[in-house]
Amino acid sequence: MYRAYVVLVGIAATMGTLALVVSLRYDQPLLDPEGSFLGPSWIRLPLLLSITVVLDLVPRMLWHSRLRRSAMLPVVRERWRTHWTRERGLLVFLGVVCFYVTYVSYRNLKSALPFVRSFDNPDDMFDRELNAVDRALFFGHQPGPVLHDLLGTTVTAHVLSTIYLLFVAMVPLAVMAWIVWSRNLAFGYWFVTSQCLAWSIGTATYYALPTLGPVFHYVPGYTDLAHTGTTDLIRSLDRSRDLFLYGGYDGQGVEGIVNSVAGFASLHCGITLLWALMVQYTVRSVVIKRIFWVNFGLTVIATVYFGWHYLADDVAGITLAMVSFYLGGLATGQRFDRHLRRRDDDATAPAVVPSEDAAR
Repeated sequence: MYRAYVVLVGIAATMGTLALVVSLRYDQPLLDPEGSFLGPSWIRLPLLLSITVVLDLVPRMLWHSRLRRSAMLPVVRERWRTHWTRERGLLVFLGVVCFYVTYVSYRNLKSALPFVRSFDNPDDMFDRELNAVDRALFFGHQPGPVLHDLLGTTVTAHVLSTIYLLFVAMVPLAVMAWIVWSRNLAFGYWFVTSQCLAWSIGTATYYALPTLGPVFHYVPGYTDLAHTGTTDLIRSLDRSRDLFLYGGYDGQGVEGIVNSVAGFASLHCGITLLWALMVQYTVRSVVIKRIFWVNFGLTVIATVYFGWHYLADDVAGITLAMVSFYLGGLATGQRFDRHLRRRDDDATAPAVVPSEDAAR
């Protein structure tokens, strides 16, 4: 696993250094942005880790002990001895720390994008070009309004909004699930390494091709949708961006505000595809595979439906997911054939299961 250690630490160190340099250069404080799911990352990740440890130990203890007090502690000790080994501890430590540093650095680098790339200069943005590509592919129409006409603007809006907003909660949950419950430790390293690669490459694409996205650049096409949680999120991000760039009513900056608007590439598409690929390659359950592939497909539709992204953004997100998935696999010793199918030479067990009993 030496390559996995090097890649994970290398990504986190590079992203952290870049975030620090940009922070100092543009006088922007480094922040751990608060989210709507259990607060900032420095609270959310340790809390989720604690919850997963409890979920791993307590149900097993109650089930195998048959509620007999004398048998509870031996069950916990046995699970701790066989599952929570030194190697598992190293995976959990490196996974949590490296993902935390990478993700928080991503948020800070994304926030500083308008300063680094003069994002408010029309000559330095690419919304017009990507919108022209979208209209050419849709015979003079924008893809979002076309989907509104095809799918409707009420029930569909609520369904797609729910799928889209679940992403925020799923990001840390998926990391915890793989590093805690991967029965093959290599799969845990594969997952978290691919995640860090994807967030890092996504940050680079923001800087390479800065855009706002259709809903922020071509507002009228997205005003007829039913009011959903996504509507509130769009308004919140738009307001936060204005406060971040132009300050409050007195023209002064607003402490703790970050810019979270950037279009190319779509990390919603990229990360959900990465989840689907990891499930496809490391989990045996057909039902779970279908759930994650449906989630990916609906997420792609949602990004266009709500105007978060241009079609090129989604294509770029899909591409970065496949690149991250493959490079993460190589870094963790996965072997692929010429058709990019993983060679299961050692007939390893599925990656994510809550216990050995669930795999039987």
